[in-house]
Amino acid sequence: MYQKTLFIGLLSLFLLSGCSKEDDQREIDAELIREYVEANNLDAQSTDSGLHYVIDVPGSAERPDLTSTVRVIYSGKLLDGFQFDSSNGTVREFKLAQLIPGWQEGIPLFGKGGKGILLIPSHLGYGSRIIPGSGIPPNSVLVFDMELVDFF
Repeated sequence: MYQKTLFIGLLSLFLLSGCSKEDDQREIDAELIREYVEANNLDAQSTDSGLHYVIDVPGSAERPDLTSTVRVIYSGKLLDGFQFDSSNGTVREFKLAQLIPGWQEGIPLFGKGGKGILLIPSHLGYGSRIIPGSGIPPNSVLVFDMELVDFF
């Protein structure tokens, strides 16, 4: 009996230690996003990576790729509504390859003139890093209202 109990205990410990903190955070983020989508009555789609998005205006059939420079109007906030960044209604230009993974994956979902929302889990945003002066806590889900004005 002792050997069986020891085996089960060791197996449980092995299985629990096999779950990484990143996996745990991904599950937490997924639940937070699900709750946000439900609370805000959003018709969100998701990708295999965990990115969620809402396409309000799809825009043109042309889509940017990772080599594109994108021109966007955006505002970024946390799930609690705290706005940490915004283009303040003006067009900002970025090389897509130099942006957070959530933007790299999410912006190409829009065509030129497209508008919508990106719900970015922490592993596609800033992860567990502290971004000084940003107001973004580690492991934060990011919400971006996005308009893809143009790209080239």
